[in-house]
Amino acid sequence: MPSSDTTRDLDLVLLGATGFVGRLTADHLAAHAPADLRWAVAGRNESSLQALVADLAGTACPPVETVVVDVTDRAALDALAARTRVLATTVGPYLTYGEPVVAACAAAGTDYLDLTGEAEFVDRTWIHHHANAVESGARLVHACGFDSVPHDLGAQFTVEQLPSDAPITVRGVVRSDAAFSGGTYQSALTAISRMSQAKQAARVRRSREDRPPGRSSRAVAPKPRRDEVLGFWLLPLPTVDGQIVARSGAALESYGPRFRYSHFAGTRTLRAAAAGVLGVAALGTAAQVPPLRKLLSDRVPAGTGPSPEKRARSWFTVDFVGEGGGRRVHTRVSGGDPGYTETAVMLAEAALCLLRDDNPVTSGQVTTAVAMGPRLRERLVRHGMTFEVVNEGPLA
Repeated sequence: MPSSDTTRDLDLVLLGATGFVGRLTADHLAAHAPADLRWAVAGRNESSLQALVADLAGTACPPVETVVVDVTDRAALDALAARTRVLATTVGPYLTYGEPVVAACAAAGTDYLDLTGEAEFVDRTWIHHHANAVESGARLVHACGFDSVPHDLGAQFTVEQLPSDAPITVRGVVRSDAAFSGGTYQSALTAISRMSQAKQAARVRRSREDRPPGRSSRAVAPKPRRDEVLGFWLLPLPTVDGQIVARSGAALESYGPRFRYSHFAGTRTLRAAAAGVLGVAALGTAAQVPPLRKLLSDRVPAGTGPSPEKRARSWFTVDFVGEGGGRRVHTRVSGGDPGYTETAVMLAEAALCLLRDDNPVTSGQVTTAVAMGPRLRERLVRHGMTFEVVNEGPLA
């Protein structure tokens, strides 16, 4: 795409810029965006936006505009989407606040990015807005943070090391010591409390979505076990990441004629794995009971997050084991604080990648691997994230 578009007066709008991750994303853009970027920060509160702009003024950055907008005001969102080429939003939970923003972008032909990890939201926006986005030319790219960029691009990097003419299986194993923010916690509670609605949305999408001709791609959830290659105990993760990776596999022929992906958390000990199972089960049960869900929600309010000192100490790794065509490859994606510092970098660089890089021609709801793939990976490597082949060889 051209580096500028004279029919719109903005290149990029960051919606929710005064929230916890929004401010980190704005900081990254201020420090690293091209000098000719025409961008704006948007949100409900003018004084908070002005305070953010004042903070950014100390950074050598392109000028930034402020836009006051409420995500419940569809007319205002339509006007905002019509002004910009890309709109990135951090306003969650997305099931509560996201749909009007997607609708406005799909109608206006504006590229859309978010940080959702809510599978139901992803499926519902495909059902209601994918066709409109295909017609308008908009790219709707969900999960542009730790959900699910390292997993989506890491699986793609792993597949690149294997023959594309044979069935491929990949498992991703996540490890981290990071803390979570109030916004992430609230989104997780919302998603867990709506499991039946999520299953229904997934069924509707499956009934309408085309399958890749002559190929198959699926996320599978095997039982907990010990990984003999990595040496970790594996706990299946019921997050959106597996679905995102599988959709990349369905869209891209390089994933082979039959692609299967499994997604896990990895622990050093069986005791830690068992504690993880019990913790997830307890949270899932409590989230179904409204009074308990309210109590849990009040404990970690939205807008809060880990301290700069904690984020500076935090890290993540995602190990991938891919097998296909008689070969096995072990790859790894690694970086710093995953949920906030790195997520802000991922969202900001994904927006800049859509704006400035030579990406595949596509439209509608697409994954980061489909929309940007190696171009986004190159950007993240420049900002400190690592994609590496640990070892490879024939499959015994």
